[in-house]
Amino acid sequence: MAREGTVTSKGQLVIPADLRRRHFIKNGTRVRFKEVEDGILIRPITKEYIASLRGIAARPGLPVDIEREPDMR
Repeated sequence: MAREGTVTSKGQLVIPADLRRRHFIKNGTRVRFKEVEDGILIRPITKEYIASLRGIAARPGLPVDIEREPDMR
């Protein structure tokens, strides 16, 4: 379901209460903005969001597509 809001002169936007509850957004919750092809994605950075990322980088070592930099001694 699409929602609309109005941005204030200070760049503030009100997130509807039901969406705040569903996504655990409270006063002081930080959000992450990501520019995507057709707009802006706003994602709350909550304990629940951080917990959902567990294990995402659990593989030991560097990814194959990253080269190591030489030691600077």
